[in-house]
Amino acid sequence: MTTFSDTAAIELLHGMLKIPSPSFAEAELAAHVVDAMRGAGLTARIDGAGNAVGEIRRGPGPTVMLLGHMDTVPGGIPVRVDGDRLYGRGSVDAKGPLATMICAAAGSTGFRGRVVVVGAVEEETTMSRGAVEIRRTHEPPDALIIGEPSGCDTVVLGYKGKLDLRYHVRCEATHPSNVVPKASELAARAWTELLDLLGPEASHARFDSPGPTLTSISGGLMSATAEFSVRIPPGFDAQGLVAALSERLGPDTLQVVNTVRACRVGRNDPVVRALSVAIRAEGGSPRAKVKTGTSDMNTLAERWTVPMATYGPGDSSLDHCDREHIKLSEYLFGIRVLTRALAELGEHLTGENR
Repeated sequence: MTTFSDTAAIELLHGMLKIPSPSFAEAELAAHVVDAMRGAGLTARIDGAGNAVGEIRRGPGPTVMLLGHMDTVPGGIPVRVDGDRLYGRGSVDAKGPLATMICAAAGSTGFRGRVVVVGAVEEETTMSRGAVEIRRTHEPPDALIIGEPSGCDTVVLGYKGKLDLRYHVRCEATHPSNVVPKASELAARAWTELLDLLGPEASHARFDSPGPTLTSISGGLMSATAEFSVRIPPGFDAQGLVAALSERLGPDTLQVVNTVRACRVGRNDPVVRALSVAIRAEGGSPRAKVKTGTSDMNTLAERWTVPMATYGPGDSSLDHCDREHIKLSEYLFGIRVLTRALAELGEHLTGENR
């Protein structure tokens, strides 16, 4: 087992950033991640979905899974270091958190049990195929930590779910000046009908309210398509919304592309407590928050009722933007936190199982 020095940890992340890995094109990075995990003493492989999966056993004990994602949105950013900042596509979302997990697993000599590290594919897509494959092929672990940018002193307790919809309409050919509605107009009207049904409180700024996005709209007089994504809070009646919108738009025009439930754990969740204790022990002031986006935590929480939370260094406001970068000091802090949290969590889980 190799414990990563600060220099080696930075080199690991730098190397991951140099390999472009937009969704559906993660194979080169997966091979690189498997090699890095093997070099650190983990047993590693690429699974049927293309996920990079590594594990280390340190005697009998609980299993903790650390799952981050390898894919990024399209668009390259030159990889460079500027002072304490490392720039590159995925530095925050989410190669930085994944590299943190690899380093923590390698350095977690205080943990007794099994640590599984997953670099998942296609998290940035509608279907999250990598996490679905892990959910299908792995037994639920005793605890789960998702690698997303929470900030190095913050634990994420939950995420909104989402409802992805596609509206498609066809109309007979007609002159543009004809009074009958055109397909493009009906597609635009579908968006306003959705907003009307969600009401004035709908917002991406609040966890307890739905947040709609007009993802795309295209077409012309005879045919048009609009795609909507609604981030939904816990307890939201997604089926009721679909039924009401379908009634307004007409039969056979609205398709549910995907739906994922919201998820949330409490502050007393063992994973939340272990991460908070570790942040404090490293000199930070732990905070907790919920996020209005959606992550692989949602996908796994649909089937796995185990202690879980999300943690990773990085400023999530830089997700997907052209200024994406991670502060190296926070990245190294995050490695120390996660390494310590594994030991803390292992002791808690072992005590529970006695």
